[in-house]
Amino acid sequence: MKYKFMKTLIISLLAVILVATGCSTGGGTNKGTDEGSSKSAGEKKVVVEGLPDAIKSKDNIKLMVVRKIGGDDHTAQFLAGAKQEGESMGITVDTFTANGDTARFHDAILQAVDKNYDGIIISHGDDAATVDEVKMIVDKGIPVVTFDSNPDLKNIPGVTLTSQDDEALAKLTLDNLIKEKGENAKIIYLWVDGFPPMVRRNNVYQEVLKQYPGIVEIERFGVAAGDTSVQTQNAVSAMLTKHKKGEIDAVFAAWDAFAIGATRAIKEAGRDEIQIYGIDVSNSDLQLLQMEGSPWVSTAAVDPQMIGAVNVRILLNKIAGEETPQTYDLEASLITQEKLKESTEPVNMVNLSEVVPGWGKTDAFLTDWMKALKDAYKK
Repeated sequence: MKYKFMKTLIISLLAVILVATGCSTGGGTNKGTDEGSSKSAGEKKVVVEGLPDAIKSKDNIKLMVVRKIGGDDHTAQFLAGAKQEGESMGITVDTFTANGDTARFHDAILQAVDKNYDGIIISHGDDAATVDEVKMIVDKGIPVVTFDSNPDLKNIPGVTLTSQDDEALAKLTLDNLIKEKGENAKIIYLWVDGFPPMVRRNNVYQEVLKQYPGIVEIERFGVAAGDTSVQTQNAVSAMLTKHKKGEIDAVFAAWDAFAIGATRAIKEAGRDEIQIYGIDVSNSDLQLLQMEGSPWVSTAAVDPQMIGAVNVRILLNKIAGEETPQTYDLEASLITQEKLKESTEPVNMVNLSEVVPGWGKTDAFLTDWMKALKDAYKK
């Protein structure tokens, strides 16, 4: 009798625990995402004065970020910036990266529509199918912001196209290359066609070649793949065997994945007369820039976390019914090896602002009501 009573008691307790556990699981998660999802601070419901009616009327705003490329530091930081910005205002931000898989990318966009998100951010949607899908999303009344995506998206009313200021990125890097290597520099060009930011950077490169006819492009290489840096390293290594010292002055790498591969190749070959001038930055990039004897001497970049945050702010303004621009370029900065060496400690993405003034800081699209939300949800 005692045994039956204890057995019944244990079963009852387990049932209570299971029910309690089920009730305490947070909503606002997206198990289909690669990068996971942020738990909304909205569970701690607060009252904030002065919110737009469209924001005030929603119990829990949920945003989705779908990115085609992935597996790199830039992607991780971009998504972290978006998630952190949302969380700081009590908003759920779910994320997905397709790691270059076009089919998975488009499937994730369609799933996001079915899951009734309040707004969607699309990153690196470079094909015509992205344009068709965004039209469909907008027709359903869901606001969209895109980053580094198909320029034809500008023809869809209400969509904002954001990008790094690719023209400025290319100009900052090339100006520094010419300043240090001269107007008759002999260079290797690392670039790949087919991506909007690459097209914009190449346009600047072509203008520079016209402006400085003495610059000679010795060779070029470019591929976008899961192992871009490895393929670039192999390609640059092969180039170096064909050209003796004095025949190459510099490498212009239009993407940090190219710069990483070129750095390894030049370092291994002992060709320290060749310097690399790149675009984009991450923690691993900063490590290479600060490596003893590194050939990578400068890179132009925009803080990827700030990009994610600004995209979220623009999307929230759309949800609130406030005016947003058709396009927006985020300001670029030049990071030099020389400047990094001035620091008394290793520089990473966290303390880079101590070396590069204004790095990672912007009030762009940060409204008073967003500031009020941030204040209310401070932990």
